[in-house]
Amino acid sequence: MPKVALYNQSGSQVGEIELSDAVFGIQPNNHVLFEAVMMQRASLRQGTHKVKNRSEVAGGGRKPWRQKGTGRARQGSIRSPQWRGGGIVFGPVPRSYSYKLPKKVRRLAIKSALSSKVQGESILVLESLNLEQPKTKEFANVLKGLAVNRKALVVTDVFNENVALSARNIPGITVVDANGINVLDVLNHDQLIITKAAVEKVEEVLG
Repeated sequence: MPKVALYNQSGSQVGEIELSDAVFGIQPNNHVLFEAVMMQRASLRQGTHKVKNRSEVAGGGRKPWRQKGTGRARQGSIRSPQWRGGGIVFGPVPRSYSYKLPKKVRRLAIKSALSSKVQGESILVLESLNLEQPKTKEFANVLKGLAVNRKALVVTDVFNENVALSARNIPGITVVDANGINVLDVLNHDQLIITKAAVEKVEEVLG
């Protein structure tokens, strides 16, 4: 089982914690990580793109010239696709880009992401993380004590409003609870800061 240091909120090491091999100690599967990131990024697309086809553009109610005798090509409307200002053929229309991966693949992806953080020594486990009131300065001091000066994902066992409000004005810091942990967030941040209670909850769900 991988062992990592356990810190208190002040940044002092208070011991060690053993992490589950099944969740934090597997060999990361890079292809599955790629598939999971692509799925998440696809689901973030708004898909609100829209063009007008020939039935939606304005004008073109009458035939521009008679069918025969002019020497020009026959035309039925000035809003046909070949005309300037005409409708668009096969253009994008509103749609959802989201799709799903199998449950086992999704679970393997998040375990691979967590294991990669352990292997890269980019995980910090906190004994607990509690703030009496929302205060950015206090949370900044917590990060300073932990020597965190890069993008970091903070994971708590349950949603902590004081922590979330204290961290939202600090660039590069994202706060989620254990239920909201995901592959894209884990890989998109340089460091993972997770509470001991959140570790237990993640291991219970994924182990």
